Amino acid sequence: MNPNRHNAMTADLSKDLTADATALANDAFARHKESTITPRLQALLFLNGLGLFITGILFGWGWFFHLLESIVLWPLPVEIDVQIPGDSRAFRMGHMEAITQGLLLMSLAFGGQLMWLSKKQFSWLFWTALITAWMFTLPAMANTFFGTRGLAFGGGPFKASLAGDVIYLLGWPPVVSVHILFGLAVFGVWKFLKQTIR
Repeated sequence: MNPNRHNAMTADLSKDLTADATALANDAFARHKESTITPRLQALLFLNGLGLFITGILFGWGWFFHLLESIVLWPLPVEIDVQIPGDSRAFRMGHMEAITQGLLLMSLAFGGQLMWLSKKQFSWLFWTALITAWMFTLPAMANTFFGTRGLAFGGGPFKASLAGDVIYLLGWPPVVSVHILFGLAVFGVWKFLKQTIR
């Protein structure tokens, strides 16, 4: 067989299979109002994951200059004395939180293909994912500059402060959201597995 003709037939078959898969997914969604994640939600989750990575990188530069006590990047002819407040523990926590939560959003973007949920359930998964990722990260970074932990209202075993209480209260939305998020994710994967058995 002519190689060009074979390649053309293979390409046509691939297009037909993709179209059939899309049609089946659309049909399933129309009948059951359930499907896997949409490409738009995937892109938005992945974009927020990138946003957290970028935030972590910028925060990492702050940590870097905090340790050096100056902005210096040899061989560039720049050296500026700076005193960035904070401690290495808090900087490390904020930096790693951004990376971890960014990876979570990226994994959900692709893992959503293995979840079978309704449009409303995916909406809940999306918003609880964003609340979890950003609101675990940003308050952790704020602890760096306020010298707080935000683990207990009134400070607990740590120094009490208004900033610490505010950061503690900001921690409640992601604490609630993360349980809803993983509950939906496990439920979605379980339903997807049930669909594939049939």
